[in-house]
Amino acid sequence: MEQLKLTGERRTSVDEIFEYLHEEIVTLNLRPGDKISEAEIAAKFGVSRQPVRDAFSRLSNLDLLLIRPQRATEVKRFSAKAIRKSRFVRAAVEAEVLRRAAALCTDEDARLLDQALAEQRNAMEAGDFETFGNLDYAFHHRLCQIAQTEFAFDIISTEKAKVDRLCMLGLSKENRMPQLLRDHQAIADAVKDGDSERAVKAAMHHLSRLDSTIAEISATNASYFDHEVD
Repeated sequence: MEQLKLTGERRTSVDEIFEYLHEEIVTLNLRPGDKISEAEIAAKFGVSRQPVRDAFSRLSNLDLLLIRPQRATEVKRFSAKAIRKSRFVRAAVEAEVLRRAAALCTDEDARLLDQALAEQRNAMEAGDFETFGNLDYAFHHRLCQIAQTEFAFDIISTEKAKVDRLCMLGLSKENRMPQLLRDHQAIADAVKDGDSERAVKAAMHHLSRLDSTIAEISATNASYFDHEVD
């Protein structure tokens, strides 16, 4: 997965442009289908077009931009087919992670899960959607660490990133933070109890939360979706 914050490394203009555009896209300041001008972004940052092209390429790799020769670059629309594929992959990987986490969870791991939930609760109470979203990633990363399958987080986070814009709509417009926190609590409780199948069931329920968001956006903003043929 693209690292949005570079620690201990010199930030380049490509990094700055990438982070700026990524934030604009996932928070829906730039909407699906919006056109982005290479020249305008270059002028905004006072750079040549090459760093902008490199940043565009990174965003394209995350399925956030659609780059076509001789045509305007645009924010990629949601793809129902791609979402189904992404969720299938994530569900399969996450189920195995949780089975292992439930078998391997120690007292210290349980303490760290409780700490992660407390941080999420603080973000929820503060109405801080962005921090809650970051803590969501951290929670799933922690589960991979407990399962001793940290490599699996690369897959989970990559697939999760593909639907982040939908998740942000779900968090900010429907205020689902309490609901998602309850889901995380249920997953953590099952892992701490060593109950692998209960953990997997809670996680699959958690992933299904996006269904109503997808249905609502499809109904109210059909132009946000590609109308591809399966």
